[in-house]
Amino acid sequence: MSSSNFKTVDELYEWVLQFTNVEKGQATEFKLDRMRWLAQALGNPHLNRLTVHVAGSKGKGSVSTMIARALRCAGLSTGLYTSPHILSWKERISLAGDELPDDVLLAAGEEVFRAAGNLTADACPGGELPTYFELTTLIAFCAFRAAGLQAQVVEVGLGGRLDSTNIVSPDVCVITPIELEHTQFLGTSIPQIAGEKAGIIKEAVPVCALQQNPEALEVIRARAAALSCACHVAGPLGNSIEIRDVRVSAQGTECTLLATPASPPRLAHMLGIDGRRVRTPLVGAMYAENMAVSALALSLLPVAVSEEAMGSAMEEGFASARMLARFQILSKEPFIVLDGAHTPASILNTMNTFLALANSPRILLFGCAHDKNHREMAGLLAPHFDEILVTRPGIFKQSEPASVWESFARLKPDTQLVEDTAEACEMALRMARERGGALLVTGSFYLCAEFIRAERPAPAEDLSSPQEIPRAR
Repeated sequence: MSSSNFKTVDELYEWVLQFTNVEKGQATEFKLDRMRWLAQALGNPHLNRLTVHVAGSKGKGSVSTMIARALRCAGLSTGLYTSPHILSWKERISLAGDELPDDVLLAAGEEVFRAAGNLTADACPGGELPTYFELTTLIAFCAFRAAGLQAQVVEVGLGGRLDSTNIVSPDVCVITPIELEHTQFLGTSIPQIAGEKAGIIKEAVPVCALQQNPEALEVIRARAAALSCACHVAGPLGNSIEIRDVRVSAQGTECTLLATPASPPRLAHMLGIDGRRVRTPLVGAMYAENMAVSALALSLLPVAVSEEAMGSAMEEGFASARMLARFQILSKEPFIVLDGAHTPASILNTMNTFLALANSPRILLFGCAHDKNHREMAGLLAPHFDEILVTRPGIFKQSEPASVWESFARLKPDTQLVEDTAEACEMALRMARERGGALLVTGSFYLCAEFIRAERPAPAEDLSSPQEIPRAR
């Protein structure tokens, strides 16, 4: 395959970056007419393959990755579309987490360029050019088609109802835990945000939900019922799958999954009478629940794979699911963890896991985008760290580090504000080395990416004799 407009994937990325990018805080009107119009012009590359569509506020990236890895282990060539990326735009469009060949991406980019490269705003539905995320999504679908993939797992970018991915025809919809997030776009209450996330539900398509909030689950169940969808629920509010004996260590998370009387019949066969022990290298008690909802979704897919084979593929797939900046242990000496948590609930999960693994002194490097609830996150984090540095999470997203610093300084007055991200990364690492401490870098995926680029310490190896971590309450 070859491309006449793009010689490298970097050139393709630079082209899509020229368009409106909500991730950078640039404004657009969310709607699907441009996506449908362009997809039709491209021959609807999002259709004609097995599809899992995943929405939610937290955990949707890891759930998407686990499902994609399991499908690949079951013998299905599987595309995975996620966001944001950490180090490379290519991370968003992958073969179940492994890189697609550059020539496939370039061929897909050429297809999309031919359809959209010379458009004017007046020629587009709604009088607006396509956005960065719309074009990236279309490139992903074209790449999956070009590679002849049998399945795709598609993570929603923002919300659900009007997200660019919501043109797919899913075989299963998954909704992970919902929090107050992106309130300027999605609404200011949990039911409003849940309504937007539940907008991915399609008529008669089974729904798998993992929720801790009864208000959110009520909205999801109502939407599913209105569209004649079976709704299977994992987690503390559900009875479709049982989770037992959760163990978390520096090596990852493991648990036993058991069927219940309310489980889909195929899931009962996948798990067996005594349940199935599963593990993932992702670290944190929340990943036990993510494995549970992923198992539910896998059991509902119309695939020509036996229950026993799918159970084994699930086990193998979960065990191979790795992600950057999801409680990523970057180094053992000093102990450094990167986690892109940026909501209070996800920060709480990350903090509890870190505190159980990390010795004192504990050092925090924190930065978040301007629209995040930094006051509440500071209230959770500040009491537990000996040193705190607040910085800008890179330049990709809008941020107000002085305001974030104020949230921390009111609780810990010696909190340092270091606006230059590279300088803050260097200071935090030096503190950890000189004091023999443990460092947590969190608040933004973009900050984690900046830390990796700035420091790149040796990877963690041989984390033996792990301490088990109690489940967060």
